[in-house]
Amino acid sequence: MTGFEAVLLYIVVMIVLVLSYALPRVPQVLMGKNKPDAWGRDKPSIDPAILVRAQHAHANAVENFPLFLGVVVIGALMNKSAAVIDPLAFWVVHLRIMQAVMHLIGTSFWLVMARATFFLAQIALIATMVWGLLH
Repeated sequence: MTGFEAVLLYIVVMIVLVLSYALPRVPQVLMGKNKPDAWGRDKPSIDPAILVRAQHAHANAVENFPLFLGVVVIGALMNKSAAVIDPLAFWVVHLRIMQAVMHLIGTSFWLVMARATFFLAQIALIATMVWGLLH
């Protein structure tokens, strides 16, 4: 998997996550159960817990996407993708998927610890890519 393919897969993960909590809201609005603005950031959540967790997983993915995208693009511009980015990009995306799955499953101590481990591993891999680009 190339770095750019990994970026595309990361985008697919974010699309799946956003649709997983946004699509269930459409029938609620269409049937008049909730108003379209019932889900404002300044309001308490009215979604079931799994949809709240999906929203949080999506937000986490969005927060780290610029770091990943930036290092992939810079690697390509430096002509170092094959040597530095491509070998690690696959793992970043798969760790992101595992982090999202842990988010969706629940919030027990062990799930949160697993989620944190997957997050830190992603950051370590991105930092390793940066190091490889600088040296």
